[in-house]
Amino acid sequence: MSSTPFLLERLGALVHQSLREDAARHGLLPIHIQVLEYLSQANRYSDIPIAVSEYFGITRGTVSQTLALLERNGLLIKEPDARHGKRVHLRLTAAGRAILRDSWTRRLEAAFPSFESVDRNALDAALCKLLTTLQRQNNQRAFGICRQCTHFLSEARGSRCGLTGEPLAKDQTVRICREWTAPAPTGSALQVT
Repeated sequence: MSSTPFLLERLGALVHQSLREDAARHGLLPIHIQVLEYLSQANRYSDIPIAVSEYFGITRGTVSQTLALLERNGLLIKEPDARHGKRVHLRLTAAGRAILRDSWTRRLEAAFPSFESVDRNALDAALCKLLTTLQRQNNQRAFGICRQCTHFLSEARGSRCGLTGEPLAKDQTVRICREWTAPAPTGSALQVT
């Protein structure tokens, strides 16, 4: 029997423990830190309240309460979308970004240089494939990195979303997108850049 499920469970437990400790240090709940982290990585299609709800699989009411608390604490602001009526985009403030500077994700990134013999692209590709498979099995919206999406188009004038037809700024293409769709299998691993 493979030890992978055990290792993933232990890694998940350690991450959750670190998340609880980070949250307690700032007088927040773990979901508050998770939302801040998500928003720090979300592109313009995904930095909206409904995307937060879908990403975490929590109700809109819970998201509304979470966002209200984060806004009251000065950790995020809501900015109206000039093109889409009532839609608002969620932006981290300097205080929100400061909380994430020493978060569990930064500590995890700091641990990777000790794995010099590990091919990070191969590891990322394997974990991405595992995540996508589990999301499909559980009938959940996938989410993923924009430039790894089947809709991502690289053109002479720059990048464009094939789903919306809109041009994509370079910084948006390396962020999480709620419209992400896994490319058709080709036998080669996804490249994480």
